[in-house]
Amino acid sequence: MNPNLYKISHIARSIGALALLLVPAAHAATVNLDPTADAFVTPGRNGSLSISNYGGAGALSVAAAGLAKGEFQSVLQFNLSSAQAAFDAQYGPGQWTLQSISLALAATAPNNAIFNPSSAGQFGISWMQNDSWVEGTGTPASPGSTGITYASLPSFTSAADESLGAFSFDGSTTGSATYTLALTPGFYADAAGGNLVSLRLFAADSGVSYLFDSRNFGTASLRPVLSVVAVPEPGALALLGMGCGCVLWGYRSRRRLGTL
Repeated sequence: MNPNLYKISHIARSIGALALLLVPAAHAATVNLDPTADAFVTPGRNGSLSISNYGGAGALSVAAAGLAKGEFQSVLQFNLSSAQAAFDAQYGPGQWTLQSISLALAATAPNNAIFNPSSAGQFGISWMQNDSWVEGTGTPASPGSTGITYASLPSFTSAADESLGAFSFDGSTTGSATYTLALTPGFYADAAGGNLVSLRLFAADSGVSYLFDSRNFGTASLRPVLSVVAVPEPGALALLGMGCGCVLWGYRSRRRLGTL
């Protein structure tokens, strides 16, 4: 074989192999985010806890209104700016789209008399348009007087909020579960724009009671995680394919002309 032809053939094979490796790697990227704020709110058994803040607690809760210890809702906030920056760096600004967003929660056993016992059921997650709520520093042992409360929660929700789905909880007091969220218009725009994203978790039936670790929990691996997955725009993949095609075309053209 012509030595030059052998060298070019070897280079072409190497480029092809590299392209096969790069395409899957470029296909999807994931950024995992911890909450920047979270809190649970509850009226308690008789409404006496409606104005108390629990933003500093080590756990969050979702519980139906008819349960013995009363209703619980939880709010979490994530800053998507680092995800946007990571995807821009990998694919180029405006050259990617969000493929999925999921929320991972680690169940825990009630360790304070304020909480309802864990029980299986359905809960909902919604995107909140209003991100101005304040976490606060209250705990079950020492409720706070500032920050979001059950009484103030309605002032941060609106008809513009979007449902991200209803999900099943199996009643466990250990183990993690991951919930894939619907990419609704407002939620998608917030996430893709690198903005703050607020989520509200609430009971979707009359029996659920779900307790899970918060961002203040001592074990970092058991705190909530928002996983954001992006893929390159079709145009970006097309450019990669065109580049590989041009290399191959150039090689074949030179071979036909006998310049190898």
